[in-house]
Formats: sequence, C-alpha cells, structure tokens
Amino acid sequence: MLIDPLRRWWRWTLVALLLPVTAAWIVGSIAERRALNALEMQAGTDARLRQALFQSEVARFRLLPLALAGDRDLPAALVAAGQARLALNRKLEGLAATTGAAAIYVLDRQGRAIAASNWRTPRSFVGQDYAFRPYYRLAERDGAASQFGLGTISGKPGLYLSRRVDHDGVIVVKLEFDLIERQWRQAEGITFVTDDMGVILVTSRPDWRFRTTRALSPTVTKRLQAELKSGPGSLRPLPFGLANERRRVRLSPSSEQMVHAALSPADGWRLHLLAPAARQVRGAVRSAQFAAAFAVLALIGVAWGIAERWRRRAVQVAAATARTVELEAAVAARTGELRREMDERVASEARAETLREGLRQANRLATLGQVTASVAHETAQPVAAIRTYAVNSERLLDRGDENQVRANLQAIGRLADRIGTVTAELRGFARKGTGDIQPIALAEAMDGALLILKGRMAGINLSIPPIPSDLRVMAGKVRLEQVLVNLLQNAAEALAGQRYATITVSIRQAGTYLLVDIADNGPGIASTVADRIFTPFVTSRASGLGLGLVIALDIMTDMDGNLELVPSDHGACFRLKLRRPT
Repeated sequence: MLIDPLRRWWRWTLVALLLPVTAAWIVGSIAERRALNALEMQAGTDARLRQALFQSEVARFRLLPLALAGDRDLPAALVAAGQARLALNRKLEGLAATTGAAAIYVLDRQGRAIAASNWRTPRSFVGQDYAFRPYYRLAERDGAASQFGLGTISGKPGLYLSRRVDHDGVIVVKLEFDLIERQWRQAEGITFVTDDMGVILVTSRPDWRFRTTRALSPTVTKRLQAELKSGPGSLRPLPFGLANERRRVRLSPSSEQMVHAALSPADGWRLHLLAPAARQVRGAVRSAQFAAAFAVLALIGVAWGIAERWRRRAVQVAAATARTVELEAAVAARTGELRREMDERVASEARAETLREGLRQANRLATLGQVTASVAHETAQPVAAIRTYAVNSERLLDRGDENQVRANLQAIGRLADRIGTVTAELRGFARKGTGDIQPIALAEAMDGALLILKGRMAGINLSIPPIPSDLRVMAGKVRLEQVLVNLLQNAAEALAGQRYATITVSIRQAGTYLLVDIADNGPGIASTVADRIFTPFVTSRASGLGLGLVIALDIMTDMDGNLELVPSDHGACFRLKLRRPT
C-alpha cells in the first residue's frame, strides 16, 4: 500500500527538482548568447576603428613624395653634386624629423641614392644602388609605386612610397609601423595586416610577420621572398586558416579567438583582429550552469529541502541577472567611447573634404596656367583690332567722316565685349567651387569650357550636336566646367601631331540621367593604365600628375553622377553621367 504513494512522491520530487535546473540552463544560455553578441559587436567595431586609423596613417605620407617633387633644390641636386646636394640632404633630414618618416631619399636615373635624410649616420643610404628594388622600377615606368619589404641596410620592415620626378629622378619615402604595432600590443586581442596574397606585413605579434594566412605555390613563394627580402623559411602558413566564412579559430586547445576583418580600399590590404574572451565567457557560463545543476541534484533525496533549494536557485538567477546588467553597463560605456571616436572620425572626414576642395581648386588653377597661351592669343586679336580702329577714327575725324567714326566705335564696343566675355569666364572658372547642386543649362557649361579652350582647339575638328537651351542637369556650373575642360584638354593633348584630329561629343538620355560621351581618334589609353586610370598618380604622360581624372571623378560623385572610361575601337572615350532635374 505504501509503494505507490512513495513512487508518486519521488516522481513529483524529481519533477520539482528538475524544473529549476532546466530554468537555470535556459537563463544561462540566453545570458551567454547576449554576452557573446555584445563582445562580437565590440570586436567588430574595434577592427573597423583600427583599420581607419591605420589607413589614415598611411594616407598621411602618400602625398609627401608629390610635395617633394616640386622642390626647387631637387633639379640642381640631380644634375650636379656639391652644395645643391648638401642643401637637399639637410632639407630631407629636417623633413623626416618633422613628419616622422623613417627615411626620405632621392635616386638618380641609374637608381643610386644621391641624397638621404640619414646622410649623417653610419648607415647612410647615400651612394647605395636601389635599381633592383621594384618600387624604383615601377615608379620609373608608371610614375608612382608602393612596396612593402625589409630594408637592405636597416633590416627593418616598412612601406616604401616612390614617385618619379623631372630630370630623371625618383623620390622615396619609407614608413615604418613600430608605434602602431606597439599600440596594438598594448590593446586587447591580436591585430595584423595582410596584403592581397595573404602575407602578414604589420602585426602585434612580431613572430607572425611574413607568415601567410593560406598556402602559396613554390613559384609565388620564391617571387615574394625576393620582393620582400624576407629570407628563406619565410611565408609559411599559420597553423590555423582565416577563411572569410569562419568566425572563430583556435590558437591552442584552451584559446579560442573571434576573427574580425576590415578591408582597406587601397592596395588590397586587410586588417584582422583576433579578439579573445569568447571562449572565456562561454566557459564561465557553462561552469555556472553545471555548478547550479550539481548543486540542485545533490539535494535529491532530502524532501524537506525543496523549499530551500528553490530559494538558492532564485539567488543564483538574481546574481546572473546582476552580472548581465554589469556587462550591459560595460558595453554601454564602451559604446559611448566608440561614439566619441566616430565623432572625431566625422570631423577628420570634414577636414579631408576641405583638403579635397583645395586640390580641386589647385587643379583648376593649373588648368588655367596651361591655357594661358590660348587666352593670350584669343584676346590679342581683338586688342590689335581695337588699336587699328582707334587710329583710323582719328584720321576719319580729321576728314569729317562722322558716320564711319561712329561705325568704328561700335566695332570697338563689340570687340571689348568679346574680351570681357573671355576674361569673365576665366575669373568664374578660377573661383573656388561651392557645394551647391542645382539645375543648370548644359549648353552654358559646355560653352564656358569651349571658351576657355578655344585657342587650344585650333586645328582640331570638334563635332558637338546642338544643345537645347532648356536641357538642364543637376550640377555646379564651375565644377562641371572643370570636368569638361579636363576631358577636352586631355583629348586635345592626345591628338598632338595626329592627322585628321577629331573630337566628337554625343549626348543621349538614359532614364533619369543624361549621358555625355567625349571621344577622340587619338592613340587611345594603354591597357596597362586603363584599369587604373582613376587611381591617384597613375598617368600615361611623363609630364602629368595623374590627378586630373581622379578629381573629375570625385566631382561627378559629389554631384550624384559618374565618370567612366568606355571601351572604344579608336582612341579614347570618357562618359559623363549627369542626373536630370525631377
């Protein structure tokens, strides 16, 4: 008679004991998921911020070779030795100390260093031959180049930025990342940067440098070892893979890491952050779950302790909730810090936009300098005609021919208007452009560009269809004229010495956009340059800076448009995409 009630009592006792165990397991799983999600979000934000800071550090030095290319001491130092090279050595030494560059040096046409910022040190680069370096050969061929590798004299890794200059020389700036790597080592996690081949270049773990995230073929390994000067035994793959679809890797049986990557838009470099603590959080939650389960199960058989066991379970849940609240508060504090860092980033982008607008203004002034001869020719004829009409009018007044004098004065007025039109258009083109985007007449922008380039178009068959006066696009007049002047002038320079030189402009509508094609029958753009034609400092002309098309594309993007190179059977063809007013 007592067996059935006893069985029912133990059955209900087990059910009552298993309920809190199950509840604790569910609560622990939810807390684990929330904690892991918060840590993954924080690690992803840290990776993007570190990538942005790394990219800004590299970008700070990219314009340094361009600025040095126009130095007045450079041509004299390349042509002859003596005081000119001594002055250049001192200037490079001071510039390296001011900017923080590891080394700045100048190579002659044979690839030999004639001046360097470390000219006073025992390991001076002066007199060293660097013709074998890819950054020298590529700069000689393409105008600019960049390469990561070990220094042949210093033995320290760094990024080399080079640029070709007039008088057959190359300027090289070496950037080392000791400070960034030291900051990464002090921060949480493991941070490293790989190139497009998966080779680790910059890292908070020095023993990982010149390791790879994937296996490379023997041919590729041998070539990269020669370029990087990394030596035999380098370029071995890491003991773990970093495929994009994986979120966690194991450095050891007791160390699991979360992988976060941020892609840099230049050179194909990628920053990786291995953030620890994912396994630690999971282990802590699992330990709490098992401890709670064993604590409850240990009281099975003591029936009178059911109430006490429920009370203890409630205390444990409350403690877990308190830990969750503390973790959320920590995440909120970290989010506030990240928001402040993002605000600083927005301010930096605003300053960068100001610098970009200054570069556009410099490009407009440089274009005006190139068309000065055309403007002088355009205004010289009206001035000469005015002088002739004035002399003739004096003679006509002596003879009393007032009607002819009046006709001469009217002709002089028309010629003065013509000169005023040309100079007014040049003044408007030279002004700093504003960011106002509004409906403007395409015909006015085209007429303004042609008025500036009128003398430059002599001897060229220019084919432009009639543009209706009411055909409008969303743009800034001065900035659109700058793009048109740049494209038309590039086409005219490509046609130099070309028989039957022709520039053809065609216009058609595509949905809410207007497409304007500017094509020439010149030699076209080489295939080695075409894929990188909108990359800064890439140019096919020895005298070009390689910035005109980059600035033009930046202007079109700001105006919600686009600029692209269109495949063409003969010559080159560029297409403007302009938004129509709604």
